[in-house]
Amino acid sequence: MAENKPRYSRVSDILDLAIFMSSKIQGVTINEIAERYNVSRRTAERMRDSLTCIFPSVDEIETKDTQKHWGFINYSISHLISFTPKEIGNIEQFQRRTTNKEMKVELARTVEKIKSLNRKNMDIVENNIDLYLQTEGYAVRQTPQYKIDLGVIDVIRESLQHSKMVKGIYHNKERLLEPLGLIYGEKIYLVAREKAKGNEIYNYLLHKFDELKLTDKTFEKGDFNLQEYTNISFGVYHGEVLDVKLSFSKELAQDASQYNFHPTQKIKEEKDGSITVSFKASGSKEIMWHVFKWGANCRILAPKALKEEYKQYLEECLKNN
Repeated sequence: MAENKPRYSRVSDILDLAIFMSSKIQGVTINEIAERYNVSRRTAERMRDSLTCIFPSVDEIETKDTQKHWGFINYSISHLISFTPKEIGNIEQFQRRTTNKEMKVELARTVEKIKSLNRKNMDIVENNIDLYLQTEGYAVRQTPQYKIDLGVIDVIRESLQHSKMVKGIYHNKERLLEPLGLIYGEKIYLVAREKAKGNEIYNYLLHKFDELKLTDKTFEKGDFNLQEYTNISFGVYHGEVLDVKLSFSKELAQDASQYNFHPTQKIKEEKDGSITVSFKASGSKEIMWHVFKWGANCRILAPKALKEEYKQYLEECLKNN
């Protein structure tokens, strides 16, 4: 007699789990299921059991991990997946907002490929996408636009994938680099070690490279973690890590409390209605520029050296205007 396994009955979650599981080469763990759907471990196990009843090809996948991973074995659910007008509209909205012209072209081609998979109901999809785009706009931002050939990004991506060095001209000097990652902001930065400078890590403006090419020389990435590296900085600047405290007046408290300043931030509500935001980060210049955007109702409380540097910065700005 077949075992009567308890089943999880929310169909939308089960279908989403199938897509989530299919997107991971090494499958997913029970803990990952529980975290994604905010459920208990027992409920996560019931969700997995329900999925195995629908898709017999879901099975345990061998990995080097100590936890058990579950995924699809020799099976694809691509024929069950479609893109909603909202999802396509989100990508088109992002394509409108990016300031990089070459990236606009690549995103437009991505949207074309996605639409080609939805040809059956394309008239309805197009009408709904137009509705989203007509009713959702974005403010004009004064941001720089730098020309970066997508071929350069492809070179960096291949270098990162195969741990191969690149060489190119930067500030009129040929450099041999060990790429460690890309940081996207108002500008695109290449995080890399420069062979001639040892093991120090530097940020290079990608648009300032000429003749950037892949080499056959390989390198060891080591234990470098891009997420940890970016979490240290405020923006993309690196240097001494500062214990920063910013005070926002009662008038700015609500807006500032909903703002993401830094991954390490802590917010304290004060008795007078103001708030204090604390975080650890390097990049004093970018911190000062950000404080200036908030106006007179934002003050630097600590460190003292940053506060003095900000006063000097404001005095120089007034002196030169």
